[in-house]
Amino acid sequence: MNTSSKSPSWSGQVAIVTGGASGLGFAVAQRLSGHGVRLVLLDFDDASLEKAAVSLGSNILTFRVDVADHESVSKAVDAAAAEAGRIDILINCAGITGRTNIKSHEVDPSDFDRVMRVNVNGCLNSFRAVIPHMLQRDYGRVLHFASISGKEGNAGMLAYSVSKAAVIGMAKVQGKEYADTGITVNALAPAVIYTDMVAKLPQQQIKYMTDKIPMGRCGTLEEVAAICEFIVSPEASFTTGFTFDLSGGRATY
Repeated sequence: MNTSSKSPSWSGQVAIVTGGASGLGFAVAQRLSGHGVRLVLLDFDDASLEKAAVSLGSNILTFRVDVADHESVSKAVDAAAAEAGRIDILINCAGITGRTNIKSHEVDPSDFDRVMRVNVNGCLNSFRAVIPHMLQRDYGRVLHFASISGKEGNAGMLAYSVSKAAVIGMAKVQGKEYADTGITVNALAPAVIYTDMVAKLPQQQIKYMTDKIPMGRCGTLEEVAAICEFIVSPEASFTTGFTFDLSGGRATY
């Protein structure tokens, strides 16, 4: 049984962030860079990856990856591990909302499948690629981005809500499976955080979500980055299979 962390500090750590070139992923990457963590950003947008690399400096690797494609993810992770020598952290931020503000009977099956592939398969693909590298050292921190919609369900967002409920279930299973290895697996369930993705939603959909938040506002990228910093820190060694709340009072369970 593993009873102590084998990585007492951030020193020398390597973090993979999917969807890391913009939005939530980039905010988290910026936070980790302040600890000297070597960053590996996986994203589908070449232009955003180039911009992120310039912004974050030389201690960074970038890969254009479709997280829904396991082979693409696996190759990028193996290349990153070969270059960096280790992988300590995986943060799965990549995600899409799909078509929103529609009732369930109006959902296009192809759109539903696309959301599930990116949001659910994407988390699983990166986890499967990363976990062998973590097991070699009996240390790791995995964080899957879920959503408050995965707990409560947002009307008009069937595909997104179902996908995030699946991500929460994934974290629970994986947290239990690897609990004795020094690897923790958790999820984060934010309420609406103001990002470019949210800005593109219909105003009616945004109002529906913020009206449910007792604080009456969106969360900020800085607040997301701060809680993620703790969850994947070496000190956070006794919490696994858990879904952290970041909802301005909306979820109290």
